[in-house]
Amino acid sequence: GSSLLTGPEGLMAKERENLKRLKCLRRYRQRYGVEALLHRQLKERRMLATDGAAQQAHTTRSSQRCLAFVDDVRCSNQSLPMTRHCLTHICQDTNQTLFKPCQGSEEMPCNKPVPVSLSEDPCCPLHLRLPPQMYVPEQVLAVPEELEAAPTDLYLSAAELQPTESLPLEFSD
Repeated sequence: GSSLLTGPEGLMAKERENLKRLKCLRRYRQRYGVEALLHRQLKERRMLATDGAAQQAHTTRSSQRCLAFVDDVRCSNQSLPMTRHCLTHICQDTNQTLFKPCQGSEEMPCNKPVPVSLSEDPCCPLHLRLPPQMYVPEQVLAVPEELEAAPTDLYLSAAELQPTESLPLEFSD
């Protein structure tokens, strides 16, 4: 913009007004003086607060272990996000509603945690009950020997199918 002012011919009144507006728009949202200083201090405080919180959350998150005890020994697995138990022991948490223990079968009970789905009794892949087979293959029908030995004189050969003379085609309206 400053190079326009140094030209030998100068600027017309309309061009000077447009240049003035352009310069005003360039610094429209910039802060000056005390306002700029306070804004920079606020940004620094926010950065320190969020960096500290993120770092603290990262260290506590990485050190969280499952609270379940197996044979008087604490589980060493990492807990699931937003919980205090690992995937193996999540059903011990009475407040969670995302997992239910697999009911298993009569012969083999199972308490493996399974995500709750649309079914009333969720099961692990080992105890999943498959729906009955919907497709039943058809029985192959026996073909009588009379049809198998069809006469071959009913079929025309390739030579018989081709026309021997070319006839003009007539089209009617």
